[in-house]
Amino acid sequence: MAGEVITVYAGQRLPETWDASIVIAGPAPERGSSGTPWQAEVIGLLKERWVHDGRLVLFVTESGSCAGGAAGEEPANWRSRAFDIADVLLFWWPDDTDPRLMSATLAAWNDSRRVVHGTAPGTPLNGQLTECAGTWAISTAATLAGLADAALGEIGNGARRAAGERDVPLPVWRSDSFQRWYSAQSAAGNTLLGARQVWTFSAGPRQASLIYWALHVRVYVQAEDRVKSNEVVISRPDISVMALYRRGATLDDTAIVLVREFRSPASTPDGLVHELPGGSSAVNTDALGQAIAETEEETGLTIAARRVQAHGSRQLAATMSAHHAHLFSAEITSDELARLRAAPAAPHGVGDTERTWPEVTTFGELRAGRLVDWATLGMVAEALLGGNSLARP
Repeated sequence: MAGEVITVYAGQRLPETWDASIVIAGPAPERGSSGTPWQAEVIGLLKERWVHDGRLVLFVTESGSCAGGAAGEEPANWRSRAFDIADVLLFWWPDDTDPRLMSATLAAWNDSRRVVHGTAPGTPLNGQLTECAGTWAISTAATLAGLADAALGEIGNGARRAAGERDVPLPVWRSDSFQRWYSAQSAAGNTLLGARQVWTFSAGPRQASLIYWALHVRVYVQAEDRVKSNEVVISRPDISVMALYRRGATLDDTAIVLVREFRSPASTPDGLVHELPGGSSAVNTDALGQAIAETEEETGLTIAARRVQAHGSRQLAATMSAHHAHLFSAEITSDELARLRAAPAAPHGVGDTERTWPEVTTFGELRAGRLVDWATLGMVAEALLGGNSLARP
C-alpha cells in the first residue's frame, strides 16, 4: 500500500514486510504526570511526512494502554529485537530526563549510521547532546519536527524487505558488499531466515561511509537441507590490487613489489603487513582506476592503463569475510625497479592513517619466507602464471 505507516507497540507481532522501520525510544511521561506525550506527536509527524510509496513501520517501545492486538514476544525480547533491526533509532529527551540515562544511551547506541537524538535548546541536556554529536557524528534535532525529518532523511525511500531480510538494517542492506553476499546466497538457493547486526564501522566526513559490517546470520542451506546459524558474516568494500613485477632468469628470481605497512591485525614475525599495493574507495567503482590510483599513492609509481593486465576478482577469506579482491598486474622497467629499490625519505600513503613503504623482493623469497599471507602469495602466483609470458616455457 502506497504511503502506509504501521505503528507496532511492545509485544505485538511485526508485519511480514516493510520498506523502512523506526524505533520511537526515549523516556515517556509517567501516567498521571503533566509531561507532554511526545511519542504521539512524533508518530503523527512521521505519518504526515512519510511521502514515499511503501510501508514505514514504527516500533514504539512503551507498551502503554494503547498496545492492543495479538501478543507476539515478551516486551523485553521485543524491544531488544526492535533495536537490533530498526533502520533508525529515534530518541527524544524531555526536560526532566535523568542525564545519566541519556549518557548511558549515547554510549550504547553511538552508531551514527542509525541513530538520531533530540532535545529542546533550553534543556540542561542540550549542551551534553551537542558535544556528543560532534564526538560521534550523530544526528541531532532541537524540535520534534526536526527529529522526524532527520529520521526520514536517514531512511530516504527505504528498501522492501520481507521475512529474514527485515532483520538487516538499511545501512548494511544498501551496501554493495552485502548485496554481493546476499545475491550469491540467493543464487545458490539459500534463504536468509534471520540476522542480527553485531557491529558496523564507518569513516569519512560525519562517518558517512560504511567500511565494515558484521551480521550474525541464520541461513537455510538448500543443498544440505539444514539451517546454519553459528557464524558471523563480515564484509567491507571490495579492494583493487596491483602486482608489479620484473622478470628474472627464473620464476623464483622474478622481482615482486610489495608495500610494508603497520596494520593492527598483523600477526607476522615483524608485526607488519607486507602486501601488494591496493585498496578501496567508497566512491570509485572503477576497479582498474582504483588499482592504478592506489599504486601511485602507496609506491609513488604511475602505471598507464595500457600496461595493465586484468586477472578478475575472487573472494579473499571465504570462511570469514565476503569481500573480493580485483587483481591486476604490470611488468615494470629496470629504471622503475631501481627507483623502488631506493629507500624513500618519507612513507607514502595518506596522513597518519596510512604509511606505506615500498619494498622489492623475489617470488622465491616470498615462498620461502612467512611475511606475506596466503592470499597475497596466491595473487602473486596468479599474476605471474595466469596468462603472462612467465607462464610459458
